[in-house]
Amino acid sequence: MLRRRSIMRAGVGAALVVALAAAAKAQDDASYKGAQITIAVASTAGGGYDSYARMVARHLGKHVPGNPTIVVTNMSGAGGNVVGRYLSNAAPKDGTYIALVLPGTITGGLYLDKAKLQYDPSQLSHLGSANSEIDMCFVRSDAGVKTLADAREKEVILGGSAEGGATREQPAVLNALVGTRFKIVSGYPGTREIVIAIERNEVSGVCGMSFSAMKLQRAQWLESGFLLPLSQNHMTGDPALTTKGVMRAVDLARSDEDRQVLQLIYSQQVFGRPFVMAQGVPVARLKLMRSAFLATLGDKDLLADAAKLRLDVNPVSGDELQALVTKLYATPAHIIKRAGDALKGP
Repeated sequence: MLRRRSIMRAGVGAALVVALAAAAKAQDDASYKGAQITIAVASTAGGGYDSYARMVARHLGKHVPGNPTIVVTNMSGAGGNVVGRYLSNAAPKDGTYIALVLPGTITGGLYLDKAKLQYDPSQLSHLGSANSEIDMCFVRSDAGVKTLADAREKEVILGGSAEGGATREQPAVLNALVGTRFKIVSGYPGTREIVIAIERNEVSGVCGMSFSAMKLQRAQWLESGFLLPLSQNHMTGDPALTTKGVMRAVDLARSDEDRQVLQLIYSQQVFGRPFVMAQGVPVARLKLMRSAFLATLGDKDLLADAAKLRLDVNPVSGDELQALVTKLYATPAHIIKRAGDALKGP
């Protein structure tokens, strides 16, 4: 009799656990039903980041339980730190607010005073990235340089964003660690505006923009030879571009330590187009959104969309990016200092 009661209690207990789990799942599913998820983009409308955000937004809702509405807003400024600050300090932490930040937004906490930033980039919760990137330098064919080595002999005027943005930081790093003579005209809101400046011949080129982003905005320039790829600012580079003679910036590093500093700086490109949530989002909700994000990037409709838009999609998981953040923030202090000095420029 006692044995039967024990079995009955165990059965009731197991049934209760299953029921509670089902109720929790139903509650989680229902919480997104009729909800709105916002994706804030750390750039202006019309550029590469904006295009990725809007592409993801068109397909994400069907992979999130409850099929919420997805809207995109632009929040550019301070090299991505405007949206990073808002996400960390003011945005809801219930899984309804996502930001597509810049890679430099994530690594900025290595070099910048967190009190000045007003948030800690290392604590952002990563959903994943739509792709990984190879930052490059591009120049007009009439700029007077054909290779990165040429740019050590001749001054070239480049357009750049505000402090913290790749298009300002990448040429500053090359000046400091490779010896190029880039003159950086900074303050452009995004790559779209820099490309327009190149078209108007206000500047001769841009560094810190990926090949895919340039193809998205001005594929005809690359096809016609009006714009030349000058360098791959990446540790390994793309074999296809290397075969075509586009050199890697690290091959001009002047010492082993300089290469180590470049490796730290260029590691941020793994982040590519990083989608993040704030610290404090419930773990279950973060897991759910990570799964939904990866499912979205494997969606055949999204991939067809990407092909039409000429956007590369090679996803990086949120778990992988979170592990990379931990590794980067454990870098020796003297390497971080040298990298920070190079990123600041003169």
